Amino acid sequence: MVEAATSASVDVTAGESVSTPPAHRSPEELVAKAIAPVKPEYLRPPPVRSGDTRRGDGQVSKDNTDDTAASASGLVKEKKSKKQQKRDRQQQIKSTANVCAEVGRTGKVDSCPFGSNCRFNHDLEAYLAQKPADLEGTCPFDSEEKICRYGITCRFFGTHKKKLIGESQDLQRRKSHEINNLDKDLQKSLWKGRVKFPKAEAQLKLLGLKSGKKASLETEVEQEEINEECVEDGDKPEEESRPLKKSKSEGDTDCTNETSNGISCVEEDCENEIAEDKVENGSPKDDLKSSSKVEIIPELHLREKKLIDFRGKLYLAPLTTVGNLPFRRVCKGFGADVTCGEMALCTNLLQGQASEWALLRRHPSEDLFGAQICGAYPDTITRTVELVDSNCSVDFIDINMGCPIDVVVNRGAGSALLNKPMRMKSVIKAASGIIDRPLTVKVRIGFFEGRNRIDSLVADMYNWGASALTVHGRSRQQRYSKNADWDYISKCVDNAPQELNVIGNGDVFSYCDWNNHMSQCSKLSTCMIARGALIKPWLFTEIKEQRHWDITSGERFNILKDFVRFGLEHWGSDNKGVETTRHFLLEWLSYTHRYIPVGLLDVVPQCLNWRPPSYYGRDDLETLMASDSAADWVRISEMLLGKVPEGFTFAPKHKSNAYDRAENG
Repeated sequence: MVEAATSASVDVTAGESVSTPPAHRSPEELVAKAIAPVKPEYLRPPPVRSGDTRRGDGQVSKDNTDDTAASASGLVKEKKSKKQQKRDRQQQIKSTANVCAEVGRTGKVDSCPFGSNCRFNHDLEAYLAQKPADLEGTCPFDSEEKICRYGITCRFFGTHKKKLIGESQDLQRRKSHEINNLDKDLQKSLWKGRVKFPKAEAQLKLLGLKSGKKASLETEVEQEEINEECVEDGDKPEEESRPLKKSKSEGDTDCTNETSNGISCVEEDCENEIAEDKVENGSPKDDLKSSSKVEIIPELHLREKKLIDFRGKLYLAPLTTVGNLPFRRVCKGFGADVTCGEMALCTNLLQGQASEWALLRRHPSEDLFGAQICGAYPDTITRTVELVDSNCSVDFIDINMGCPIDVVVNRGAGSALLNKPMRMKSVIKAASGIIDRPLTVKVRIGFFEGRNRIDSLVADMYNWGASALTVHGRSRQQRYSKNADWDYISKCVDNAPQELNVIGNGDVFSYCDWNNHMSQCSKLSTCMIARGALIKPWLFTEIKEQRHWDITSGERFNILKDFVRFGLEHWGSDNKGVETTRHFLLEWLSYTHRYIPVGLLDVVPQCLNWRPPSYYGRDDLETLMASDSAADWVRISEMLLGKVPEGFTFAPKHKSNAYDRAENG
């Protein structure tokens, strides 16, 4: 049992008048106010923490200053500059705590191939003197068949059956079981700019899309000017008015390709039509000769591509930071059918950044897996698609056009593309034309609240080459506040062609939500599950078994144990791997505390936008898991990964609008 002496169970001193309004309201009134209707016998006064002040009515309030709010919740908002971070890394490398990996594996100082030129510490005695105590449990890498690749540095070194790796040991045993690891030779080639993208370059040239930021903008302006001139003349743009030629097979039409002046052509006699278009526009004859030498890539019709049937499948959304590989393994264990890696930025992948390529890693248990990428321009995204398609094992590639994060939007990527339909068209046509696996797109309903526009583009996205479309029922301006607009998602589904898989996303938190959305919109392929899975990953089991699972605190703690085990296998069992696992565990706990057990609610099921009041759990562990204090999350991590290092601090990375607030209307 967990001791009750935590900040989650701090009692208010006697003599203070405390009002508990939820106890005096009916469940219906509480639900109307978006407050979780917890049974009165489990309610408790809000805990008093440093920085809290009491108003005259007995309610706890906090200062509006960021510093006070940070100290009240145990968070630290300090952020170091890049120079400070680089200086800290250099000092850390030279410290005794960072022993050379090769020396740690073999236990021999002379085993390092770099010798005295090695950047890392070779003093084994100094390292062992300051090494933290071993953790409880067994090493995830050590067995009769395998040898732990971390050697002395492993935090489970005392349990190793074979203490150290000898020079004659087969190093193949230490290879990771994960898929899509970044090849060192490929990384060096990316660093030096030696990787060629023949498919992407040919496709961009065929569609008349120039390379580079400035060139992409010029292409969009030219396209928009052509469309405006056609509209002023009372005609539609030529790419819409030109009839498509029928292919020899009955009912089939060839896909169209776009030239540099925005006019579409059919693949049959493509070179001749390009020449004719140039003559009509008064181009010099020299251009005719050069245009006939354009390298033509046969664009696959959607029916010729490998397709994925998303209908009825439970789709775990790509979740930044928290949707890592260990978390996806947890969700796969509860019944998730489709998983997708965290959003990876195209520019970082093209630069060979190891941290970005790590987001593409896939576990063998992920039998239907996609990679999500995010970029601002057709050339960047198309090259990245070719790179991922050639070097990674994925079942589909998803382009994120809905990310609301300021850093992404300010670069013209994510939700910023919602304001640029011509660029969306260029991106989808260029990327889909060079791969035979499905290309999917994820969008929001619009950029500004009340100005939805995706419904008018759904049919076009299929014609451009998208195999599936995920619609998040919020605008970029809303972020995660207010409820998702499922009525508008249904409108998008109605406008979509029958062949296009449309996936709805937003506020699925129970099997009742799933059933309602699937029944109210029969054409909907499936629902994507995002924050609902973060708060309760067993949601997939609830949907498949059609029940509300009143999970116990012990079962929830075992889920955390599984995550820690998966995390150590993914990030490593040395001290760095342990602390990385702790960090991502804390990020996840910043969501899981919002779950309210079924047995404590007057109204079932819980809704995603309900604000949980302070309440006691049915045991001390359940009370601890319900705490919104970072200090209690750290305490849970210590129960699984040992004591935190001296001076340890934690601040959640995500600062999304989780609940409805006054400033959000």
